[in-house]
This record gives sequence, structure tokens and C-alpha cells, in this order.
Amino acid sequence: MQVAESRGILSSSAKGKACSITYLMSLQQPMTLKIDLHTHSFYSGDGVSTPEEMIAAARGKGLHGIALTDHNTSEGVEYLISKGYARRDGLPVDGFLVIPGIEVSTAEGHLLCIGAMLPDNLKGTPARDICKRVHDAGGLAIPAHPYDLFRAGIRESVLDTLEIDALEVFNAATTFKSCNERAHRYAEARGLPMTAASDAHHEAAIGTAYTAFETADFSVAGILKQVVEKNAMERRYLTRGDKFRKTWNNWLRLSRRRRPPRREEWQQG
Repeated sequence: MQVAESRGILSSSAKGKACSITYLMSLQQPMTLKIDLHTHSFYSGDGVSTPEEMIAAARGKGLHGIALTDHNTSEGVEYLISKGYARRDGLPVDGFLVIPGIEVSTAEGHLLCIGAMLPDNLKGTPARDICKRVHDAGGLAIPAHPYDLFRAGIRESVLDTLEIDALEVFNAATTFKSCNERAHRYAEARGLPMTAASDAHHEAAIGTAYTAFETADFSVAGILKQVVEKNAMERRYLTRGDKFRKTWNNWLRLSRRRRPPRREEWQQG
């Protein structure tokens, strides 16, 4: 789902069947939408929960949506679309919004690509090229957990050269709190919009941190438009139990009992 495509559909949605009553009502007045912009399902190598479990947990915690940003793949987003949990036109399903995304392991570190579905074969590509690619697809480029070099954060010398749309200044799973503090100072100095997110790899961690958007446009295009503005952030760190689960999943990733259904399986269903 490309945001450029989504915007084209949304501009005429009031005239077509794609526009639901809920969506029309959401356009009448601004509301606060709580969105976790950095989450992982078991389509990531180190994630454990199904995409459906991630959505259920987010709903249970009062979130209005998530960006599913699995490592180097958009397969989880495609799966949700095929099962009716997300829409290609960027509208919410049953009052919940799934924003397409991917966390690309670029040559210089991790980069969140929000609002676009990119190919799975981009690992190791220079960050500058990924920024251009996601922009061409109508999405946003947001470096994840910068300064956290234990988790492939992009270094400041590289950040200075990138055309990015916002910076993740609070990551609930960061190795050291000082990494978030440095990211916040960098964003302030450069005048960049800021985001906060859980970086959840397990359903229990989702919504630990999130960004709150004030907008009347409850859609992928509406959220992307608001990301580049000043937004409120909920900032809490993962518990020790959450961090242990993430580490444990890394150790057992090759022997996990649950295997994500592959494209050829759910496309046939």
C-alpha cells in the first residue's frame, strides 16, 4: 500500500463505497489518536506474537492503531490485508488503523519506513537510498533508536546526511536511557518532528510508549500528515520481563514453535 495511492482514493472516498460511516464521522472534529509507530510480529526474526495478537493487545490498551514494522519484510502487513484486518485504501477497520511499515536494516543502521510497503530484499542498502525509496512510495523515513549502537542505531554523522521526516526520540526498549536523551537533543537542534514507540516484539509490550496525534483524519494519509507536526508522546520503558522475553526470543529464534504462515499459504486460503 503506497500512501500516494491511498491519498488518491481518500480524496474521492466520500463518493464511493470505500468511505464508511465511521470514517465520515471522524472527519467532523479533531480527536486524539494513540498510535504505536514501531511494533514487530513473529514475521520479524525476533518477534513472538501473531499480527492478530498484536492488534488485540493494542485494542485492549486503548490504542487506535499501530504501524507494523517487521524487520526487513512487509509480509505481516500483506497478511493482515488478506485477512481483512487492514485496508489497501488506508482506512481503519472496525475503528482500528494498521499503518504499513518496515524496519530496514540499512548499511548504516535501522530505519523505520512508515506508510509504504517496500520489498523484502533491501537489507544492507545505504540509508540514503532507502530514504529516497520510501519517499518515492509516499511514505516517511524515521530512524529507529538512534545512538543505541548495541541495537544498530544510525550514527549522528550519518543522520546529518539523511533526508528524514522525523526522529524516534523515545524507544521503550533502548539499551540505555541516555540514547533516548541524545536523540531528543539532536531532534531539537535540527528541528525534527519527534516520535515515541514501544518497539514491541511481544504483545505484552505494545503501547508501552506511543505517539498521540490530534487530527480529524483517521486514516493512514491523515496520520502521516500529522507525524511531521508537533505531537504529544507517552513515554514509558519496557519492564524487565518484557526485555527478558525479547532476549529469550532472540536466543530461540531458530527453534520457535510457531512459524508465521508464508505468502503462498495464506494467499491460497
